[in-house]
Amino acid sequence: MTTTNRPLRRALVSVFHKDGIEVLAKAFIDAGTQVVSTGSTASKLAELGVDVTEVSQVTGFPECLDGRVKTLDPHIHAGILADMTNEDHARQLEEFGIQPFDLVIVNLYPFADTVRSGASETDVIEKIDIGGPSMVRGAAKNSATVAIVTDPADYALVAERIEDGTGFSLEERRWLAGKAFAHTAAYDATINEWTAAHWPKPASIDDAPADADPVEEARLAKFPAAFTRTWNRAHVLRYGENPHQDAALYVDPLNMRGFADAEQLGGKPMSYNNYVDADAAWRAVWDFAPQIAVAVVKHNNPCGLAVGATVAEAHRKAHSCDPMSAYGGVIATNATVTLEMAEGVRPIFTEVIVAPDYEPEALALLQAKKKNLRILKVAEPPKAKQQFRQIDGGLLVQSTDLIDAPGDAPDAWKLVAGEPADAATLKDLEFAWRAVRCVKSNAILIADDMATVGIGMGQVNRVDSANLAVERANTLDDGRNRTKGAVAASDAFFPFADGAQILIDAGKAIVQPGGSIRDEEVFEAARNANVTMYVTGTRHFFH
Repeated sequence: MTTTNRPLRRALVSVFHKDGIEVLAKAFIDAGTQVVSTGSTASKLAELGVDVTEVSQVTGFPECLDGRVKTLDPHIHAGILADMTNEDHARQLEEFGIQPFDLVIVNLYPFADTVRSGASETDVIEKIDIGGPSMVRGAAKNSATVAIVTDPADYALVAERIEDGTGFSLEERRWLAGKAFAHTAAYDATINEWTAAHWPKPASIDDAPADADPVEEARLAKFPAAFTRTWNRAHVLRYGENPHQDAALYVDPLNMRGFADAEQLGGKPMSYNNYVDADAAWRAVWDFAPQIAVAVVKHNNPCGLAVGATVAEAHRKAHSCDPMSAYGGVIATNATVTLEMAEGVRPIFTEVIVAPDYEPEALALLQAKKKNLRILKVAEPPKAKQQFRQIDGGLLVQSTDLIDAPGDAPDAWKLVAGEPADAATLKDLEFAWRAVRCVKSNAILIADDMATVGIGMGQVNRVDSANLAVERANTLDDGRNRTKGAVAASDAFFPFADGAQILIDAGKAIVQPGGSIRDEEVFEAARNANVTMYVTGTRHFFH
């Protein structure tokens, strides 16, 4: 019977990370494998008892340029790329006195690790591997006769196939080659991500047509012609949004201090929905920094959001907005969790709590009294400048919606009805405007004393959202009218006066983007009721 297996008699080994190399060394010794290796890898294998041939002995040329050139030589690459099922390739190798490789084992310089360490640009550049990816891609291209291994998790399998003499079949070599191409693609994508951030197009290069619109050219410059990014798998989750869906968490190799890399200090493993809700809550509270803020989120929407003099006060205010919906929710804060706040959280069924830090006594209480509570500590505030959403056959990319648009600052608002707000009312209006950003559209948010008291979210018309916000404000606290003296924010303009009228009847001041063709009808309704209304000229849709 014909077999495509090829024994692994001669190997090229060049690895930066030496973990697990011992299992290979044993196999090489037991099988008498010819091993060619580089620098520190050769030294390590020799220490383990392997009879190693240095690459410089094969090439006839020493390593040079501080190690930048080691393997970039025909004696190496012809040995990797020769398809030994091709008689002409085999003849040429014999003519040039070059021996073929059956196995190439390579892992690359730690580029992402170096970037994350805060190293200088010079040191980062030195960790851009050249020879390694060339060997990997060459061996992967030549999977007809060469096995390429880049994943240390495959070392035990390789050792087994070396020792029993079977090598790998063509199907197996192609599988290994696919993994290798994925490895180099991810590596190059990481370098591309770094260079895009650190080496922008200089002003001295102007390749735009003479009649090009400079505004349009500036917009195009923000989005590369090919969008290249990579993420590394961190965890396979139990399931996705629903139990029949598979899911995993991937992380950005250049940013391992963000929410995706949260340190879990207690509780059950995180689920897909936990990540989605906790990320939404985490981003919401940082919209208010440096003020102390707490968000309670359920199904990716806030059911309470507040600013307080202390983190415990902010939590009490956020929770009291909608205690029913807070059941089974996620809590986030941008401040250290104190024992007082932990005592407040203790009686509430909560899925996740996320914070930049915890007082030791607070952490001990949560760990002891709430065994299932997922306790997350995140090193840094949100930093993402871009957001992504997959659609069938494509990817939507946009800049992150931050509270940084021209109309977000109260001093840029235009008063269109009623008297100018006093200082306290203006503070509540600014709070409401910031808070409505994190509510799913159509969004209406009612606030009082720097805290939400009623939220209407995710409705298909603004009237329903306004009704929902008022109803929640006035039914979730033993029927107390919490809209009296409160303010309201709308994430987008009122297309008709009817939605605005619900808020005009309920509270004392409204902030909204404006921009409707019926703006004057809306403004007039507020004027007739002597209700203060500001327009921002900016909207914050959240779909």
